[in-house]
Amino acid sequence: MNKEEKQIAAAYDKGDLKLETPSSELLDMLATAGENTFKKDKRINIRLSSHDLVGIQRKAVQKGIPYQALISGLIHQYVEGDIQEKQA
Repeated sequence: MNKEEKQIAAAYDKGDLKLETPSSELLDMLATAGENTFKKDKRINIRLSSHDLVGIQRKAVQKGIPYQALISGLIHQYVEGDIQEKQA
């Protein structure tokens, strides 16, 4: 745990923090967001160089996920703006 996480855990252990039960509205919103995030309803085919495919597969093994999931996750992060292009 990092420093902030340790402070939160210590405060919870001392009883300074109390967990609240989430509202049904929040749970519904989170469920909908989860469904929309993980819904995979389209299939595409792409061509990659052997070098890139092997590199992606190695990274996926290091992360313990299927390489298709890694590619899908990278595309999702780019679309959401979490990965940005370098400015020239």
